[in-house]
Amino acid sequence: MGLQVPKLSGAPVRRTLRVALLGAAMLVLAGCSEADQHQIRNLAMPDRATAEGPFTYELWKWAWVAAMVTGVIVWGLIGYAVVKFRRRSDDEVPRQTRYNLPLEVFYTIAPVLMCVVFFFHTVRVQDEITNIDPQPDMTVEVMGQQWTWTFNHGVGEQDTTADGEETFAYDEYVYESGDGNEIPTLWLPVDQTIQFNLHSPDVIHDFGVPAFLTKLDVIPGRVNKLQVTPTVIGRYAGKCYELCGVSHSRMLFNVEVVSQADYDAHLEELAAAGQTADAPLLGGSFVNDQAGLDDESEGSNE
Repeated sequence: MGLQVPKLSGAPVRRTLRVALLGAAMLVLAGCSEADQHQIRNLAMPDRATAEGPFTYELWKWAWVAAMVTGVIVWGLIGYAVVKFRRRSDDEVPRQTRYNLPLEVFYTIAPVLMCVVFFFHTVRVQDEITNIDPQPDMTVEVMGQQWTWTFNHGVGEQDTTADGEETFAYDEYVYESGDGNEIPTLWLPVDQTIQFNLHSPDVIHDFGVPAFLTKLDVIPGRVNKLQVTPTVIGRYAGKCYELCGVSHSRMLFNVEVVSQADYDAHLEELAAAGQTADAPLLGGSFVNDQAGLDDESEGSNE
């Protein structure tokens, strides 16, 4: 005879399990900082800082809801099977079911329907994020290169018919570029629809700001366009999301969302510093050399 395990009443076990789970949850939550709790409330997403951000966040949130509902159903079925079809005696052999046609049809059709729903809402959000207003409030020519960024801000009247390839939206520009020692800062006015024309002279990069909840590839040989409307004044971090070479980690930038008056004042500061050009800086020495790096250092001449 094998070892006989005494049978326990189900109610005390369930109560003990509930108390243990509640205690573990309270312990985990008590150990979370305020920032951690904020991240939990945001489902690990940053605060939305643009008019387009809520579309991405809502898709993310409801994807979590769908995943949790699916998980609860699956866990419930597993628990039901464990309890309902458990062995009740040492001599009992559970009934063996080789197939169940209705169940197999269900777990084939249900995932397909879930994929269709996810696809529909993903395309809907993608259309909102990639929508291009033919009359943006301003246009910024962005160059991503190995391994920094150059931001070209237009001065004067904007030509919204310019394509960003053969023709540009402004007759004069001021610019800000990073180097091996300094991360560039992109200044933007709040509550303005801004179009980014994205240029690359070398390899594929990816322009993204986490707080904007959107990003887009920067592809050599073509100009991708992205529009955002910042709604919250503040300082944000941006980076390249595409592995673009050995110094990919250097491709960082900051974003300052400010009032229109502060934005105009910053453009005047760039002009006073001599950082002006008749056309956006999208090549030349900015492609091959980065100020701040020695001639023989990594990334100085790629």
